[in-house]
Amino acid sequence: MHNADLNWITNYIWGIADDVLRDLYVRGKYRDVILPMTVMRRLDAVLEENKQAVLDMKSSLDAAGVIEQDAALRQTAGQTFYNVSPFTLRDLRARANPQQLKADFEAWLDGFSPNVQDILNSFEFRNQVPRLAQADALGTLIEKLTAPEINLSPHPVRDTHGVVLRAGLDNHGMGTIFEELVRRFNEENNEEAGEHWTPRDAVRLMAKLVFLPVADRLESGTYLLYDGACGTGGMLTVAEETLQELAAARGKQVSTHLYGQEINAETFAICKADLLPKFRVRDLKQTCVCRFAGW
Repeated sequence: MHNADLNWITNYIWGIADDVLRDLYVRGKYRDVILPMTVMRRLDAVLEENKQAVLDMKSSLDAAGVIEQDAALRQTAGQTFYNVSPFTLRDLRARANPQQLKADFEAWLDGFSPNVQDILNSFEFRNQVPRLAQADALGTLIEKLTAPEINLSPHPVRDTHGVVLRAGLDNHGMGTIFEELVRRFNEENNEEAGEHWTPRDAVRLMAKLVFLPVADRLESGTYLLYDGACGTGGMLTVAEETLQELAAARGKQVSTHLYGQEINAETFAICKADLLPKFRVRDLKQTCVCRFAGW
C-alpha cells in the first residue's frame, strides 16, 4: 500500500475522534478510545475470513468435552489468536438498542483468545465501554471503523467483477499507521514524541548500522532479534526485514524470532497487536509485569 493510502487511513481514524468523542472526552483522552478500538478492529478484520470455521470448531470441541481448545482454535483461525464470540464487529452495526449493543460488544471482547485479553487489559479499554454506551457513541465508533470507505483487513476489497476497490493492509502498513497515531496523540498532549516513537527512516538507518558491518558473515539459520525497549515494535519489524533482505542478497536462508519488552502499557499493547498476525512472535512481555512477577 502506498504512503498516500496510509496517510488517508490515518487521517480518517484521526478524524473519528473529533467526530465522535468531542464533548464526551477531553482531547487528551481521545487516545484511550481510538487506539484500542483501532487495534481491535484490525484484529477482528484479520479473523473475519475464518470466523465461521472457528465457531464450528468451538462447537465441535465443546460437544466432545475437550477442555484444552487453544491450539485447535488457533490452527482453525490460521492465526496465533482467535475470537469465539458469535459476532464480528460488522455484525454489531445493526444493533439499534444501546443496551443490547453494549452487551454484545462486551461479549465480542470476551470472545478473544487470552493473548488478546492481555492487550485489552493493557489498554484498560473495558473501563471506557460503559461511558461510550451511555453516550450512544459506541455504535457510531463501530460504524465508522467498519465503514466501506476504510479497509483495515490484510485482504483487498473487490467488486463483483473481481476488481480491487481498496488494497489490503499488510502488517508493515498497519504498524506505520499505529506509530503515526501514537505520534500525533503525543504531540497533542505536548509530550516528547521521541519518548514513544522513532521515525521510520531513523529506524532503518539503525538497522543498517547493526547488520551491514557483519552482512558478509551471515549464514543460513535462525536468528533471535531482541529489543529491550521495543515501543510499538518498529525496530523489531524493520530489523527483521533488513536481515532478511541482506541474507537473500547473499543467497542465505534465515528465519527469525522476535523478542521484546516494553514498560509503557499502551505501546506494549499496540506492539503485541501488530505482531500477533506475524506468527513468529515467541515472547513479548511487558517489563512492568515481569518485574512484579519477580523477573
